[in-house]
Amino acid sequence: MTRALRVLVADDERNLRELMVRELARKGHEVDGVADGAAALERMRETAYDVAVLDMKMPKKEGIEVLRELQEFSEPPQVIVMTGFQEVSTAVEAMKLGAYDYLTKPTKIEELDIVIRKAAEKGQLVRDNVALRAHAPGAEPFGGILTRSAKMQEVLRIVERVAPTDSAVLILGESGTGKELVARAIHERSPRAARAFVPIHCGALPREVFESELFGHEKGAFTGAVGVKPGLVELADGGTLFLDEIGEMAPDSQVKLLRALETGTFFRVGGTRPRRVDVRLVAATNRDLADAMRQGEFRQDLYYRINTITVQLPPLRERREDIALLAQHFLEQKALYGTKRLSPAALAALVAFDWPGYVRELLHAVERAVILAKGEEIVP
Repeated sequence: MTRALRVLVADDERNLRELMVRELARKGHEVDGVADGAAALERMRETAYDVAVLDMKMPKKEGIEVLRELQEFSEPPQVIVMTGFQEVSTAVEAMKLGAYDYLTKPTKIEELDIVIRKAAEKGQLVRDNVALRAHAPGAEPFGGILTRSAKMQEVLRIVERVAPTDSAVLILGESGTGKELVARAIHERSPRAARAFVPIHCGALPREVFESELFGHEKGAFTGAVGVKPGLVELADGGTLFLDEIGEMAPDSQVKLLRALETGTFFRVGGTRPRRVDVRLVAATNRDLADAMRQGEFRQDLYYRINTITVQLPPLRERREDIALLAQHFLEQKALYGTKRLSPAALAALVAFDWPGYVRELLHAVERAVILAKGEEIVP
């Protein structure tokens, strides 16, 4: 049972606002709409939204002003900003102020829905770790990560040492082991922490779209490129670029990334002027890149460029000390279904299971058990 996401849409263009509210509601979200930045802040003070979609140009308070004031909130929503093609510098500033992502108008509802769901997942991770720190005495918090596991604490000690440097870091681990959380922890402990942390999933987009997202494009670069769009590399200037699942990157994109890392310059798609950028690279993969190199699927020179420091994350089955901790937290999260407790046998069964779906599978198992349990005690 997954609850609907609470979404706030703030845009002074009435037709566009009403369209987004209507279509996002059809996607299963609970959506409110407001016409200006002041009204958006008032709503967010009254209601705990998961995600806010903010137009950058609004009356009373512009999107940037709203973002600045949200920094004073104890639990602000994740923010997606909507910009016009001529508002490149504003989009960059929004990312530096903590916006999850930005989209250029006009935006397809399907694309907006995907970004909203990803933003909400990030927000849930943040809330989970805050709650875990409050309910788990003896566990060690670090950069939003909480663990009692000796293996994970050793990982965090490595992160502590590497974070202040500018070295490239490659994070290895199965899907769901928390690679992005570790990447964020590295960024937040680094001298670049005040600048943007910009993630991109290398396998989530077709090659043509991926290069445009990574490097940006010029007006007229391809059909549909009706304006200039800065890439994520530009948005990460001065900060950290996180390339998730870098093993899925297409070979020709690998060449362009390598050139950018070696020279500190890149070209937008369709561009002729080199652009200089200063980013720290953190990459992650669940693939065996050595095998990918042998198969000719990953460049050896790029591998050595991104692999200055390697961080290996253990799966949940190798962190059994954390299973009871997480299970108890998830149980408290689901208290709205009534007071439940885990029996010793149920807890032992959870700890013994290997959890191939990692933390999310554990969460769903606890939620299912809470709903289906006939009494107050959950038994196997």
